[in-house]
Amino acid sequence: MSTLFREILYKPIFNLLVGIYNIIPGNDFGVAIVVLTVLVRVVFMPWSIKATRSQKKLAELQPKLKTIQEKYKNDKAAQAQATMALYKENQISPISGCLPLLVQLPFLIALYRAFLNGFKPESLDLLYGFVNRPEVINNISLGFIDLASRNLVLVFIAAGLQFIQSKLSLPPKSNTPATPGSGPDLSAMNRQMLYFFPVMIIIIGWNLPAGLVLYWAVTTLFSVFEQWWVRRAVPKTV
Repeated sequence: MSTLFREILYKPIFNLLVGIYNIIPGNDFGVAIVVLTVLVRVVFMPWSIKATRSQKKLAELQPKLKTIQEKYKNDKAAQAQATMALYKENQISPISGCLPLLVQLPFLIALYRAFLNGFKPESLDLLYGFVNRPEVINNISLGFIDLASRNLVLVFIAAGLQFIQSKLSLPPKSNTPATPGSGPDLSAMNRQMLYFFPVMIIIIGWNLPAGLVLYWAVTTLFSVFEQWWVRRAVPKTV
């Protein structure tokens, strides 16, 4: 399985990354990371938007789902039947938001590995014959960012973008009367998650090379754009 992943995903993506690096004026590996990240996200954009729309609709249905749970709290079969009927009425599949993300996951792992191994000279042995082999990958981007070393400014930028993304992911405020479990407890959990992910970005990214953090920041910024687009384009379900 690891050989299949290497030949079908990792190796082509690594070659594409180096190919972009070769043609960029000044051979800036940081710009190559940005370009490749955006290219991959654009390819997967239809699936990502579909997942984001599904998540948004499910969030908007939470008051009705809570009502069903309270109404049929002693009848799990009726609760499941009413829930599925609600999904069908609103043309929502509860797994539709997960499948596009699962499809993207192997590509994201391959991207991660390509950026992680990009500065290792032995990785250049994976280049195809038609891809020009650079003598060395320059790890300085824009003249001052060392992509092979940690960069705390980039870490905090990535954390800030993650905060914005988490903020956009929160369900919109509704005038619907609160139901048990959908009031203060749910709001408190949402607030916790709003800060949990940015803090995790800081903890994980603290010692990561700046090249990986740059990728993280760019893909998060792209997700912010997607969620903003969905918020504007999708009408409320409830």
